[in-house]
Amino acid sequence: MTQQAPARKATNVVWHHATVTREKRQQQNGHKSVLLWFTGLSGSGKSTLAHAVEEQLHQRGGRTFVLDGDNVRHGLCSDLGFSDQDRVENVRRVGEMAKLFLEAGTITMTAFISPFVKDRERVRKLFPHGDFLEIYCRCPVEVCEERDVKGLYKRARAGEIPHFTGISSPYEEPYAPELVVDTAALDLEQSAQQVLDLLRQRGIIRAD
Repeated sequence: MTQQAPARKATNVVWHHATVTREKRQQQNGHKSVLLWFTGLSGSGKSTLAHAVEEQLHQRGGRTFVLDGDNVRHGLCSDLGFSDQDRVENVRRVGEMAKLFLEAGTITMTAFISPFVKDRERVRKLFPHGDFLEIYCRCPVEVCEERDVKGLYKRARAGEIPHFTGISSPYEEPYAPELVVDTAALDLEQSAQQVLDLLRQRGIIRAD
């Protein structure tokens, strides 16, 4: 069961409106900014796919950045564990940070398990319609466990990792994601192509 995100405690603060706007940055970059929220089980290929898409966009001259789940927990979210409450806060922080990247005109990709529908929908509501694109990396837990690149499933089965999604903690599939990528059946190139096609269809990047 998810918890409510903390209320804002800061008082006597006023939003400062910049003269260099998101629109100006997008025009300079030659593409629109957007958040691609990759979600799925550990081992489903979220990070690999996000970085493959970034590489393709970078080669086109795009302004990009990947917020990876493990990397963020080395800094911004290093004080959080993996309880339900900490997962809520982890996703909240990433959502707020992604908003800043969008204002910078960047195509931002997040690779987080983000197991709870309610939390992902809470982040979606932070963004104007069309700025949050949920990409579900669909892969059966059996396949993810076979890959087990980091050895996490084995440790979770042994009881060494509590609250492990797919084993001792649930994963809630998206109801209506903008894209479902079957990472168990498609290779990396095919998966990345599906994401790039989505960006073209949405007018985020120009058609080749």
